[in-house]
Amino acid sequence: MSKTTAGTNPTTRSDGAPDPFVLRDLPSTPRGLRTRTALIQAARVVFERDGYLDTRLTDITKECNCASGTFYTYFASKEEICAAVLEEAKEDMLHPGMGREPESDDPYLVLEASNRAYLAAYARNAKLMGLLEQAAHADPWFREYRNRRSETFVLRNARGIANLQERGIADPELDPLTTSRALSGMVSSLAYSVYVLEETYGASKPVPFDDLVHTVTRIWANALRLHREG
Repeated sequence: MSKTTAGTNPTTRSDGAPDPFVLRDLPSTPRGLRTRTALIQAARVVFERDGYLDTRLTDITKECNCASGTFYTYFASKEEICAAVLEEAKEDMLHPGMGREPESDDPYLVLEASNRAYLAAYARNAKLMGLLEQAAHADPWFREYRNRRSETFVLRNARGIANLQERGIADPELDPLTTSRALSGMVSSLAYSVYVLEETYGASKPVPFDDLVHTVTRIWANALRLHREG
């Protein structure tokens, strides 16, 4: 997200409202940083408890034990602080990707580790993922944020698939981008079903985490016709 100078008005959208994706520069004082951080933490509590649509700014300031004027020193709107909450969680939610430096040369183990990290991060941030879906349905700018986030996952995984093809250990006839879109979307939708909607489809208990990792990894490996080097 781009930023503008603290204390100035963020760039406005076509409807005249502040663009929530244009965040202000961080405060220049330790006290300002602490206050801003406290507001974001309070907002996350309220958003996760009440949902995006039902959250009011007064709920956030009450949770933070601060005045409305303090809120507007750092954020212009509910949309802007919601964007800041999502931005704070972004690093935790970013898929480590198949293209990262692996701890093993075994492509299957690298794939398994990537899926494990992604699903663990999704589980930690499940309420925020539900919040993002709520906000995306209500505001086109949050749909854009969600789409950009998805694009980051897809492009990173496409690069990983292309690398496996270059090494001769994945099906060379697959288009990396299309394959990544299909497989990344499958894992994301499954994680949303399990951790946000908590769907069990008649099962007596949720899918165990290790079983989930095993299943999505096998689907990825089978789809890529992945075989191990050596």
